[in-house]
Amino acid sequence: MTASSRPDWLSIGVFAVTSVALSWLVALPLWVRGQGLADPFLGLVAAAMMFTPTLGVLAALLVQRRTHGRRGTRAVLRELGIWPLRPAARTVWTCVSVIVAAPLLIALGLAVVGALGLATFDPVGFSGFQKTLEASVPPGTPLPPAAVLAAVQLATIPVGAIINAPFAFGEELGWRGFLLPALRPLGVWPALVVSGAFWGFWHAPLILLGYNFLEPNAFGVLMMIAACVLFGVLLGWTRLRTASVWPAVFAHGAFNASAGLGALVVAADSATPSPVIAGPLGLVMWGVFAVVIAVLAFSGQFRADRLDARLGPDPVVAPAPTVA
Repeated sequence: MTASSRPDWLSIGVFAVTSVALSWLVALPLWVRGQGLADPFLGLVAAAMMFTPTLGVLAALLVQRRTHGRRGTRAVLRELGIWPLRPAARTVWTCVSVIVAAPLLIALGLAVVGALGLATFDPVGFSGFQKTLEASVPPGTPLPPAAVLAAVQLATIPVGAIINAPFAFGEELGWRGFLLPALRPLGVWPALVVSGAFWGFWHAPLILLGYNFLEPNAFGVLMMIAACVLFGVLLGWTRLRTASVWPAVFAHGAFNASAGLGALVVAADSATPSPVIAGPLGLVMWGVFAVVIAVLAFSGQFRADRLDARLGPDPVVAPAPTVA
């Protein structure tokens, strides 16, 4: 995690094995019970899994303590991007920006889905949402207008991002707090791609049950890996730009809080497209992620002089001074 000419493969390996092994251990009840996505404990298990990367980080830190000696708490917090927030203004505003940007990304993906004719949306009458509400209560039960309820849900997405933050932190401390900086000596892009790919692979215990893509097979896992590489580049950029894990935490939380946006605006008579194509992490969203990544890349946002030097030097480009 400190600046080095090569990654600390021992601690990375311990982190990888620990986080994956624990993810399977936590998900094991879902496999034993055999109910798959219908299991009433699915949400609880998925939430608990999100803390396994943090346990992997703790295991890696123990290894580093044995091999490199004891370090102070402040040094560890700084290397994991937890504290201090320097530069504070950039970090805080990046957190605010990603909370706004995450639902906008999903909305853009939905717009593309609609433009391709894969689904029909009703963002005015919310007819599909109204139909779902009526089906969830006894016939004749009075309900508030669907538009009002939808507006409330849209307005509370930032609140949802904050509520989701502790769970997102459980993951992001591993992926962007520890793993991305640990791989940083390989170069910016290899570190982003490898950390994102491992993030996707870590989801296998749930993906193989049909989670996210309804593809309980190797194809579903590959879909998740590709989606996490693309989304991980964006989350990783916030980490590299600010030397803080918090923007990635709030972006992750806001994205999860916005993932059901399509259910709010879909029309009652709409076709139901495959989540492989039109889901929050499906092929359409891959295109959205790729466009945003391209804009950042062509505007020079991944250049060494735009990234925070505290995450370690790029082995190809000489380290730049810390940007104030």
